[in-house]
Amino acid sequence: MLVGGSGWTPRSALALEQFAQSWNLPVSCGLRFQDTFDNRHPLYVGDAGIGINPALAERIRQADLVMALGLRLGEMTTSGYTLLQAPRPQQRLVHLHPGAEELGRVYAADVLLQACLSSMDEVLAGLGMPTTPPTWSTWTAAAVADYARNREHTPVEPMDLAVVVKTLERLAPADTVYTNGAGNYSGWLHRYLRYPGLAHTGKTQLAPTSGAMGYGLPAAVAASLTQPGRVVINLAGDGDFLMNGQEMATATGYGAGRDGAPLISIVVDNGTYGTIRMHQEREFPGRVSGSDLYNPDFAALARAYGWAAERVTRTEEFEPAFVRALRHAGPSLIHLQLPTDVITSRTTLQAIRAAALKRHAGN
Repeated sequence: MLVGGSGWTPRSALALEQFAQSWNLPVSCGLRFQDTFDNRHPLYVGDAGIGINPALAERIRQADLVMALGLRLGEMTTSGYTLLQAPRPQQRLVHLHPGAEELGRVYAADVLLQACLSSMDEVLAGLGMPTTPPTWSTWTAAAVADYARNREHTPVEPMDLAVVVKTLERLAPADTVYTNGAGNYSGWLHRYLRYPGLAHTGKTQLAPTSGAMGYGLPAAVAASLTQPGRVVINLAGDGDFLMNGQEMATATGYGAGRDGAPLISIVVDNGTYGTIRMHQEREFPGRVSGSDLYNPDFAALARAYGWAAERVTRTEEFEPAFVRALRHAGPSLIHLQLPTDVITSRTTLQAIRAAALKRHAGN
């Protein structure tokens, strides 16, 4: 099952969980809809989006049936239209979406259903329950094991973002709202954070599916002001943060991050527009143009707006700084410094450049 989209309610999300459990179906969430389904559930197999687990991508390609519920089957969810072949997928395809214009737009599904996601409890109930035990339990268990392996990581020093994200999950309340914008830095959040699922805690992930930079901080301020009892954490890249960093003034002026539920922005500073630099190295290795950033002292900038702020340069410094931010009665910023070479959660700029040079030499 590929699930996501806007309009799910706690009730319909719980029905989805119960349906998947009855049929023992592995569940993957679409790009930045990871809170649709509980990521700790024994049937969750990871997100289908940017930087998808290669093992999950292969399982989707090999599946005999894909149920896409609520999602647009666009470029990001289908890994550039490679997980499902257009116009007629090799897999049997059931596609449910609230918009009639989306159904059949790219893929000729075997079953097309138009329904609002708030009514999914009724839709799924109409599909019935198995009369005999499902026969694909071994395959499902293997897909779940793939997800567990994907959360393992090779330590990176001096700043390990996988450890940072796992620390957030371990120490922040279960109903914490996480926000981010666009950029390679968000890959660590998508890969290593386990969202609890809106059936249990309500909406916990706010992120742009359109690839818009600068979304995360304004979204975090809005979430903090409209959900005053919930901790809100924004993870932002340096270029992403600079798009709308002035919204720190809004947070200060309207009292965001108070009442015992702090607002925390974590800025990942690697001195470059990471996604753009990655593509430069892939296509034109060694030819860097317009992607370097000349950043301010983000901690000093935050203090100028009335925020508490710290600068962290090593992995072991992050947890104590984060604990202080959780205890602070007001908004806080943690400025992380990451080497430019650590460009994604899976590879480095050096490795991308070397592979590109080898490819170009072969041509």
